[in-house]
Amino acid sequence: MSRVPSARLALTVIGPRGLEVEADVLVVSLPSPDGQRGILPGHRPLVLALGRGELTYKDEVREGRLRIRGGYAEIRPEAVLAFVEPSDEEDEPSPS
Repeated sequence: MSRVPSARLALTVIGPRGLEVEADVLVVSLPSPDGQRGILPGHRPLVLALGRGELTYKDEVREGRLRIRGGYAEIRPEAVLAFVEPSDEEDEPSPS
């Protein structure tokens, strides 16, 4: 019997100082060296290097953003676990 994927992702983002984000979301967008990657529930398992840019996530009501300058993410059908180096907007130019 096949499993029906969840309609949500458990998002956990960890930075050098600890937990940055913990939320159940509908979609996550991650900056990779090859461009933005959109992640929806049911995504195939993947380990992804992260580049400089914005990690964004949405639920039914709000959208969250976190500027990062690198890290990596483990993506599973029901969850995204990201280890990131947050970006200091004053020190970093905006991504092109």
